[in-house]
Formats: sequence, C-alpha cells, structure tokens
Amino acid sequence: MWEARAMAEKKLFNTVSQSLTNEQKEKLEDIITLQHSSESNKTILDWLKEPPGHPSPETFLKVIERLEYIRGMELETVQINHLHRNRLLQLSRLGSRYEPYAFRDFQENKRYSILTVYLLHLNQDLTDKAFEIHDRQILSLLSKGRKAQEEIQKLNGKKLNEKVIHFTNIGQALIKAKQEKLDVFEVLESVIEWNSFVSSVEEAQELARPADYDYLDLLQKRFYSLRKYTPTLLRVLEFHSTKANEPLLQAVEIIRGMNESGKRKVPDDSPVDFISKRWKKHLYENDGTTINRHYYEMAVLTELREHVRAGDVSIVGSRQYRDFEEYLFSEFTWNQTKENTRLSVSLSFEDYITERTSSLNERLKWLTANSNKLDGVSLDKGKLSLARLEKDVPEEAKKFSASLYQMLPRIKLTDLLMDIAYITGFHEQFTHASNNRKPDKEETIIIMAALLGMGMNIGVSKMAEATPGLTYKQLANVSQWRMYEDAMNKAQAVLVNFHHKLQLSSYWGDGTTSSSDGMRMQLGVSSLHADANPHYGTGKGATIYRFTSDQFSSYYTKIIHTNSRDAIHVLDGLLHHETDLNIEEHYTDTAGYTDQIFGLTHLLGFKFAPRIRDLSDSKLFTIDKASEYPKLEVILRGQINTKVIKENYEDVLRLAHSIREGTVSASLIMGKLGSYSRQNSLATALREMGRIEKTIFILNYISDESLRRKIQKGLNKGEAINGLARAIFFGKQGELRERTMQHQLQRASALNIIINAISIWNTLHLTKAVEYQKRSGSFNEELLHHMSPLGWEHINLLGEYHFNSEKMVSLDSLRPLKLS
Repeated sequence: MWEARAMAEKKLFNTVSQSLTNEQKEKLEDIITLQHSSESNKTILDWLKEPPGHPSPETFLKVIERLEYIRGMELETVQINHLHRNRLLQLSRLGSRYEPYAFRDFQENKRYSILTVYLLHLNQDLTDKAFEIHDRQILSLLSKGRKAQEEIQKLNGKKLNEKVIHFTNIGQALIKAKQEKLDVFEVLESVIEWNSFVSSVEEAQELARPADYDYLDLLQKRFYSLRKYTPTLLRVLEFHSTKANEPLLQAVEIIRGMNESGKRKVPDDSPVDFISKRWKKHLYENDGTTINRHYYEMAVLTELREHVRAGDVSIVGSRQYRDFEEYLFSEFTWNQTKENTRLSVSLSFEDYITERTSSLNERLKWLTANSNKLDGVSLDKGKLSLARLEKDVPEEAKKFSASLYQMLPRIKLTDLLMDIAYITGFHEQFTHASNNRKPDKEETIIIMAALLGMGMNIGVSKMAEATPGLTYKQLANVSQWRMYEDAMNKAQAVLVNFHHKLQLSSYWGDGTTSSSDGMRMQLGVSSLHADANPHYGTGKGATIYRFTSDQFSSYYTKIIHTNSRDAIHVLDGLLHHETDLNIEEHYTDTAGYTDQIFGLTHLLGFKFAPRIRDLSDSKLFTIDKASEYPKLEVILRGQINTKVIKENYEDVLRLAHSIREGTVSASLIMGKLGSYSRQNSLATALREMGRIEKTIFILNYISDESLRRKIQKGLNKGEAINGLARAIFFGKQGELRERTMQHQLQRASALNIIINAISIWNTLHLTKAVEYQKRSGSFNEELLHHMSPLGWEHINLLGEYHFNSEKMVSLDSLRPLKLS
C-alpha cells in the first residue's frame, strides 16, 4: 500500500513538474533561495507567506505587491485541473508549512509541484484578501461619515436647542395670532425683530442636516484616503459580470481610464443609472450637469463592493468572489441528479405548497380553538406576549449534583488530558501532514502540551518554559505539522462519539438536538479579521461560534467576524461536523435566525427552533386570507407570496441541494444572498418559504410550553460550555493574539478538545459516583437529568509550580545577565 502511494505521488509530481517551463522553475528556485529586496533576513517565500495586518490602504498595497509577484511567475499555465480537489488542498497545506530550507532538501519534481500548487492557492487567497480590505475601507468610510455627523450634532447641541426653543416661541405666537385673528406680522415683531428673524432662519439653515439625516455630504474630504489604494485596486483586479451589471463595469473602466490618462473630468455621458438614490443626490455639481469626480468614484466603488459581495460581479482569480452561479450545481447536473436528492421536500411545487398550507392551517385552527386555554400566553391589542418560564431545576438536584462532585478526585488538567487520550485514542488522529504517520508515545506528550498551550491561551512558548523536558521547537513543530484543521476535527469527533456512547450521557439527551452560540473574544493584535462592535465595548475582536449537543459535548466550532450574523453559520455546523451525532433539532438565540435560515433548515430536514427576542413584534403570515381566522387576525400581519416561490422553486431546491452536497458552504452563499438590498427573486422566494416555517414554529412555540422549556434548556447547555471555556482560556487576559483566522481556529479547536476531554472525564467518574450511591441506599434517578458534566472545581487548570529550596542565593550570587 505504501509503495502504491509513493508511486502515485511520484507520478503526480512528474506531471506537474513537466508542465513547468525552465523559466518558471528558475523563479521557483529564486523564492526559496533569494532574500527579499526590502527584508534582508527573509526569503521571498517567507515574505509571500506573511499574513496581512489590519485593513488599511498600506496593507492593501502590500497584498497587491505579493499578488503581482506571483502573477509574474505565470503559473496559471500549469495543468493541475485534472487533480482531485482534496489532493490539491493537501499539497497546498504542505506548501504553507514547509520552510524554504526544507524545500531545498526535496527532489526537484516534488519541490516544484508543492510550491506551484501552494502559490496558485495563495494567489486566490491574496486576491480575496485584497478585495476584503477594500470592503473594510468602504465600511470605514461610511462609519467615519456617520461619526462626523454625530460629532457635529454634539458640537451644535446647545445652538440647536436654542433654535428649537426660539422657533417654538415663534410658533406659539403664530398660533395665538390665528386663534385671536391678530395681524401675523405684528405678533411676529412682538416676539422677534424682523431682521433678527431673517438671521435666525439663516443660522438654522446652516445648523440643519439633510432631511433624511444622511451623512454622505460629509464624505468629500474622505475621498483622498480611498485614492491611496483604489487606482491600484482597479488596475490589478479584473471584474466580470452579467449583462445586467454592464453599466457598473463601464463606470469602473471609465475611472480606470481616467487614472491612467490623468484626466480629472468625468465624461458627461458616464453611466449613472446603477447608482442608488442616496448617492445620486451628491453626484452633480451646482450646475446640475457636471458630474462630481469625488462622489462619482465613491459611489462606483461602493456599488462595486455591494455587487461583488452579492455575487453579481465576480473577480478573476478569486475563490470567494466568483459568479453566484459558479457556486451551485449547474441546471444540467441538477436535472440529472435531482431524483436522488437528499432534500426533505417534494420536487413538485404543488405538492410542497399543498403540504405546507395544510400544516400551517392546522396550527392556526388549533390555536383559534385553544387560545383562551393557554397558560402564560396572551393576545392583547395585537400584541403576542408570553410569561417568563419558571425554573424547573429542583433544589434537590443541586444538592444531589454537589454530593456526586464531592466524590470526584482532584486532578491536574495535564493528567486528565493524558487519561482521556489513553482511554479514547483521540491523539491518534494527529497524523503528520506530510506522511500520515501517527504520533508515538513521546510525540503524544508533546501534542498534549501543545493542546494545553493553545487551549489555555498561554501559547506554546510559555508552555515549553513551564514543562520540564520539552522545548519550544518540539511544541511548535507538532503545532505546525500535526495540529492542522482536519486532524483537530477528527480528534474532536473521536471525543464526541465516545461521550455519546456513555450511558450517563443518555440522561442529558439522545444526541439529536443541539444549540449554537457565539463567544466574543478580544483581539490583541491587528488583524484583517478583527471587527469593532459597540455592543461589546471599544476593542476589536472575533467570535468563536460553538455548537453544543444536548449531551454537553461541543461538536463543531468556527471563527467568525464579530459583526457577522450568527444565522448564516448555523448550517455549516449542522452539515459539516464529523461526529456520529444525528442532529434533528437545533436551537439558537435571536442572532441565530433569519427568515431564509428557517426556509433552508426545513428544506435540509432540520427542525429549527430559535429563542426569539421581542416575540410580540414578530410578523406572522398566512397562505390563505387572514380573515379566515378572525380570532388571530390581529397577529397575522402578512400573506405569503406563493407566486414568487412557484417561479423560483426549482432554483431554490438547486441552491439547497448544492449546500447539502457541499458544493458551497451555507455561510458563504447565504452571506451573498443577504449582502445586497435588491429584491433578488431567489432570495425573496427563500425568504417567503422561511416565513411559512417561522410562522408554524411560532405557533408551536406559543402553544407548547414543553417546547419553550426544551429550547431554554438547550441554550443553557451552550452557555454552560461557554462558562467552562472562559475558565480554561485564561491566558493573555482571554485575548486572541493570532493574526490569521487559521491560527485563531487552531486555538478555538484546541479549547474545544479540552472541553470535551473534561466532559468525558467527569462523565466517567460521575458514573462511578452514581453506582456508589445506588449501592449505598436511596437514589432518585430522575435527578440525573438535571446534572451537568462540566464542573471544574476539582480540576487544577493552572498547573503546578516547583520551588527549589536547596539552592541558596545571596546578593553576591545573583544570576548572570544574558549578554550574547
């Protein structure tokens, strides 16, 4: 088997290498041997690998410099399309890990092949990063405009208040004149002298902001901050589009041409129809015909951002910003395979709408007949309200849990992790990225130390210092070569599957329901993925989005932008976890739902059950007329547009099928559907389907207290895991200090593995404690349902310290300085 694999690898390397020219091979040699011109201590490859810092014009230009260097190697001519996607990803992963000196030790064909595949992938990454920086710069532009307006209002607050009082007095005088039939001008003069009145009106005009309270008029001076990088953006990135977006790309070409020629005046016949009304108000100079260069360019760059995010405009060479259709199964492929689709609805629209209408009407009829019999539910003045649920955990359960935990032995986290490694074998999943070799006994210890260093957020350097017999080099090596994403996911799956089979776990759930929630982390370094969110304070951060099973295992985690809507990431965890859990029902908080996610989860066969904040403001829908349910008419505020569902039903199913089969991730495609405000018919159809599911869910939610309790209980389990996570992740004040999302995810995954190891260790020892209590006398088995395996008071999370009392130190025997 090993020989066959080696032969296949040799053949692959020969094929790739043979399609390279001698000039390309020389350039590949250069990047691992020559030092970069501006950074004498780094090879060109080291320079190319450097992660970008915070999004800025300067960072954009650095990214483009690397992108143009790779493009100059003309590697797109190399034939690799015939290779399997997973094999290419593996080669790219190897290329990202090898140091230049390691490449120099390889046989030529292997060296050239791995470098080529890696650089082609890096080319895509840099293209995406470049546009992501532009995305952030446009957001920053708009944010600064908004803040400038707020600052103006603060500075003028006193004057504005004086004007309000002033014109209130004038208004009252005019009202009096009207009521008492007095001369208006005489009354006005009695309040304010005419010239003063004219001056006051002029002052008010100066203080007034636009009627729609927009701030785009304040962006004129911000134009030059964009000009630091946008000429390079338009010169280097190539945009393609459907015919419908041709005017936008014509405008892009006009600006590109003006940049190259040095012309300043925008041609009078430049396309403007694609520009939103908001920007059009500022598009022309005072003469009404001359186009304002600054506002035209800012409007075009903003529209370009929106259309690229939505998938209406694609970027050549990008992975993330391709044409929307490229992410889906083609219509031809869909028609060939749809009979075998794993979707949970009929392929016939008529059958689908008949079944959903029946389900919705059934719930409406039941609620009409029983609305007065529901405890804690009221329909008053068109508002739906629910009483707060009382706690259902008996006091006896807390005492019972405490009595069991008191029997658990104290243990150091290091020993706990080793115990669980030997019991479950999860460490065997950390195979070496280059040769798939499993770790031996010595390497297992190093892996456990690296896991703790990352999962506790103290880092592998500090962990090496605190662990006698281990070096930083050893820990850094396993972090790089054994703790890659696929290995972390497989190790996590081993732990979750082991926990799932434990008898005590079945008291907490059967592994068919789960919840997801985000844990916001401060970022202590500048990073392209750092976002500021006023809700969480002034600092920038990222979010660890974690999925928790009903058995208290954490079965999936990912890093998301803090300002990203949780909802678009829900399906990633439900579809792509690698465990044996069969999740059927999923709970989230309000941030975890949108109408479209309701629609998709139903299509994919999941029951979606979010805890919706401000339920009284939720809009419920009918398929038939609301007047057929007079008792509920006050809360039924909309009717489903079945016409748009019918017209787009086939495409909606094709979209869902593409997500189901992994052609595209749900988060990527849902981000595109929701990123542009236009009424895209596909997005609208999916939204209407989601509104049906949301209405059915809310009707079930208010009708069934046990459902509400189940959701609350599921979310509480996720919050309990977050509590344990924060206790473990104590290093560096709980801040992430990694610049790349890949390394942030590595930390989050290590944390997840530690959480699951603790959950297993506790469950195993709680089982022994339960057996002891059963033998000892009276025992209430029902109380086991209210327990949690997440206690950590008996676990030493901080490690241990050794004090040497034999070495005596005086003022004359201080430790020597490091002078080398």
